[in-house]
Amino acid sequence: MSEAPPWTRVTDEGAVTGAEAELVRRLARRLDARVEWFPGSESELMAALHGRVLDLVVGGLDAKAPWTTQAALTRSYVTMRTVVAVPTGVSAPGELSGVRVAVRGGTPEVAALRGEDALPVPVTEVSGREGLPVVVGQWRLAELGLRETGHELAVHDHVWAVPPGENGWQVEVERFLLALSHPEVEQLLADAERAEATA
Repeated sequence: MSEAPPWTRVTDEGAVTGAEAELVRRLARRLDARVEWFPGSESELMAALHGRVLDLVVGGLDAKAPWTTQAALTRSYVTMRTVVAVPTGVSAPGELSGVRVAVRGGTPEVAALRGEDALPVPVTEVSGREGLPVVVGQWRLAELGLRETGHELAVHDHVWAVPPGENGWQVEVERFLLALSHPEVEQLLADAERAEATA
């Protein structure tokens, strides 16, 4: 697994958590299999997958990932959007140009806001209590009591990676993933965000 909270995360104690970690465990239970985690960078993991050292790579992978020569990507099992949202009492901006927007620092969303001529306000974690528009994954809207503004910064079609040429395994993984509902995945992401915030 490649670390990409809230999809996947390694705790200080070495435990693997996150929405996709839970899904991998569910798949393993269904197959009566045991999960052995190998955290690493995407490039390391994809090379190991290509060499059939690993059976599966997860970590918030996007369908546009550049790994198609080293891995087989499943069909997208969920599409998630990153949006600008506002709390109750804050007006939704018609345009982002010149607008201060709270965003988790060090993320691609900071650059996306700059591309809209917005004024990014880096924060450690978006809480919804910033008193200004914020950038969040759509799964956090209900939890934080936010509403969308109509400004979408990114859309990601999420996939898992399996070794190339392992068609039977890929079909098994895709069957599992495609049986998931969008609200189910959103709930797992929200649960993972909450757990991370209290850790």
